[in-house]
Amino acid sequence: MKFFAKLTFMLPLLLLPFTAYAEGKFINPVTDVCWSCLFPIHIGGGNVTPGRNDFVKYKKKLLCHCQGDLVGVPIAFWEPTRLIDVTRTPYKLMGLGGISIGKPGLNRGGVKSTTPEIESSSFYHVHYYQFPILSLLDLGIEFVCEDRLPLDVGYMSEFDPFWGGDRWNTIINPEIVLFTNPLAHAACIVDCGFSSFQKPLDRLFWCAGCQGSLYPLTGHVSQHVGGIQATSLLVHRILAKLHNWHVLQVFEEDNYCESHSSYRIKKSAYKTQLTYPIAQTKSPCNALGRSDVLWGGGKSFPYGGEDFVYLIWTKKHCWLDPYKIAKKVAAGS
Repeated sequence: MKFFAKLTFMLPLLLLPFTAYAEGKFINPVTDVCWSCLFPIHIGGGNVTPGRNDFVKYKKKLLCHCQGDLVGVPIAFWEPTRLIDVTRTPYKLMGLGGISIGKPGLNRGGVKSTTPEIESSSFYHVHYYQFPILSLLDLGIEFVCEDRLPLDVGYMSEFDPFWGGDRWNTIINPEIVLFTNPLAHAACIVDCGFSSFQKPLDRLFWCAGCQGSLYPLTGHVSQHVGGIQATSLLVHRILAKLHNWHVLQVFEEDNYCESHSSYRIKKSAYKTQLTYPIAQTKSPCNALGRSDVLWGGGKSFPYGGEDFVYLIWTKKHCWLDPYKIAKKVAAGS
């Protein structure tokens, strides 16, 4: 099964010369991934990459113990595990080379034409993929606690009746009423500043940093400033939406044994990297809510550069089991 998963992942790379001029692109793990975003790596509570900072706090925890196992050394790092594309065309999987799996119909997205006195608005569809690159590449290196989920399409907004209905979302997310006031909006200004310095405030879960308010969790962006700004906001929204559904799990600050689902998104556990239409291959990757002015310049263009694909990096915790390491070393000798 692992051979076929790897073949499924590598086959698109062989077809890259034939898909270069199509809208959408299969991610190339060599040229499209910012591998320096794996860092910093923390082992035993210490940063093993000098000069690199992280926006997740760590306690000085030299050893840890998980139930049923021996004492081990805690380790934390960033792993690319998800892919999210944001497109105007329904059923068009930009993250899988731009293939279409259905007829677009009438539910198309796009930016509404407005006068200079009226703010622009937009609507996009979103597709979410399980995309554990480290596991799929199978480089022959037993990477510690890499994500073993299969390559899969986990969510398509075309099949979500709530993605296009702001009123319906008030019913399933009634807390939105609490955040439609000037005080709640003012708090998002503070979150914008912290997010731009790679330190998003988890307590202000209703804020999407410099992109504005996180709610409602729909594909409508009422204040469309640009394609990067709007689609970054929708990436944040879909992650929050999947947390509401208890689909996503993250690690708590001092837990190195198992991840847990949470109703509220933990913003500091994610960072994003644009891979299409122009890959962002230089670090740092972006905290949720980080101002697109700092990284989005020249990343979009008309006619072929108005749909976007983002690689999602998640903070991973685990621990080094000395018994398992010794066993693998003995088996390899």
